[in-house]
Amino acid sequence: MSVSCIRSLGLLAGIVGLAFTSAAPSAQTLDRLEFRVAGGNDEVERTIKGASALIAARDVEGGDAQDLLSAARAEYGRLVTALYGLGYYSPVVNVLVDGREAAQIPPLDAPETIRTIIVQVQVGPPFRFGLARVAPLAPETELPDDFRTGERARSTLVQDSARAAADGWRSAGFAKVDVGSETVVADHARQILDADVRMAPGPRLRFGEMRIVGAQRMSERRIHKIANLPTGEVYDPEELQDSADRLRRTGVFRSVSLTEDEAVTPPDLLGITATVVEELPRRYSFGVEVSSLEGATVTGQWMHRNLLGGGERLTVTGEVDNLGAANSGVDYRLGVTLDRPATPTADTTLGFGVQVERLDEEDFLADTITLNTSLTRLFSRQLTGSIGVSYAYSDVEDDFGQYVYEYVSLPGTLIWNRRDNDLDTTEGFYLAAGATPFQGFGETGSGGQLTLDGRAFFGFGDEDRPFVLAGRLQAGAVFGPELIEIPREYLFYSGGGGTVRGQPYQSLGVRPDASDPDYKIGGTRFAALSAEFRAPITRNIGVVAFADAGYVTADSIDSDRDEWHAGAGLGVRYATGFGPIRVDVAGPVGGDTGDGVQIYIGIGQAF
Repeated sequence: MSVSCIRSLGLLAGIVGLAFTSAAPSAQTLDRLEFRVAGGNDEVERTIKGASALIAARDVEGGDAQDLLSAARAEYGRLVTALYGLGYYSPVVNVLVDGREAAQIPPLDAPETIRTIIVQVQVGPPFRFGLARVAPLAPETELPDDFRTGERARSTLVQDSARAAADGWRSAGFAKVDVGSETVVADHARQILDADVRMAPGPRLRFGEMRIVGAQRMSERRIHKIANLPTGEVYDPEELQDSADRLRRTGVFRSVSLTEDEAVTPPDLLGITATVVEELPRRYSFGVEVSSLEGATVTGQWMHRNLLGGGERLTVTGEVDNLGAANSGVDYRLGVTLDRPATPTADTTLGFGVQVERLDEEDFLADTITLNTSLTRLFSRQLTGSIGVSYAYSDVEDDFGQYVYEYVSLPGTLIWNRRDNDLDTTEGFYLAAGATPFQGFGETGSGGQLTLDGRAFFGFGDEDRPFVLAGRLQAGAVFGPELIEIPREYLFYSGGGGTVRGQPYQSLGVRPDASDPDYKIGGTRFAALSAEFRAPITRNIGVVAFADAGYVTADSIDSDRDEWHAGAGLGVRYATGFGPIRVDVAGPVGGDTGDGVQIYIGIGQAF
């Protein structure tokens, strides 16, 4: 970019303006670093601080005078460039090192010590756009709104407009688009910046062959199948990104890079090179969650990322729940799953699974085996759906006798995830809906279950450490058979860390026998509401205030006296690289199912 502008190193004496001092740590030779800004405002001050090489150099442990002098000599260009970004094209910058202009001190003749550095900046007047043009443009290209005559002439707008024009041409298939010429002239007398950028789209190209570099255990045929690069079709950068994302989602690779060839293969083909680095094939993981009443949950997992060389993922998971729980026995689960990506299509995963579990709950004892197969489709980066077939056999014993539930189900789910971070969300929403029709055999009834889980997050305040308002709605219903004919895993309870904190785990259900008020099972209708206010205290520590409420009932069951309950409390979050560590303390505030304080410890936000 050519700009007609003079960078002056002199500053007229007697300038009156904004001044701020940045104190130096005692370990440095520098006693004082001061900035004196004339004609600026708060935005200018923040920009200068952010761009300053001297502030960065001063804060480095062990820095010496040579480092400070180098930073001082670089300060001119950094500050002038930063002010161009705000639309100021006639700044004057002075950097005085113990009274001497930094630019006049030879780099190899640095003083042994530096006590004072004063940076003086005369900002000058803001410039406006005169001519603001980028052409030619591909159809439907949108340039930044402020890139037009009369608006503040920020240099970043010129760069962003050229980038938007290039992106428009690339999206239309012109992968080798470039800037043909650019003329940017600052008229200091009129305080006008004229910007004229001419684009050179080049030829429209199609995807050529994809070459693979770095594959070791992974089959190259399967890499092509999973990536699904549309060879022969018009080039599209989104298709290229989608291919890279498909490879990353397999979990087989530590890194994936898809790069375009420098040269075009005649007549109009653009070759792609996929460079991959494979992960170690096996992974082990372990987790613990603790609740004062529900006890501890211990999970372990072993995974093979690439079992047969085609990205197949074999996972063995074990879980032990309610260790030390007050109101129930210990639950055990063991599951094995095998998932194969790009089967039958690039964005579909075929899965098989088997799970064996023993549930020793307060109200029943159940031994269950489940076999299932599923297809999971990624419709977009935010929308995922799955459908499957499952067979389950469950032997249940409770106070009223022994039951056998045997059934085939067709579970289906749809998940819309627009959260900015799944473990520590500050903006966005999450919506999961499920529908599971089931056909029972013998004593088991036939019907269907519907579920809904919606979460919304609103952040405000500091962009880096925002306050967050978070809300969650859970709902469910079972239709069809009589209550006693419904498989127990389809019935709903409320209470505990996943629904209502402060209430004992699964403490709210329904009582189908009026003559036995101690006999309780799950309900056919369920709803739960949760609200949180999350506030940062330091960069790594935050506090949370929350309130939860739950409702459970069943058709033809009179449970007015205990069909709802609520809890509330406070929590602490400590941010780590893998998600926040969560500690919540809650107690009951409604209903008659709980008494006393509950403590919950885990990783990630509660929802």
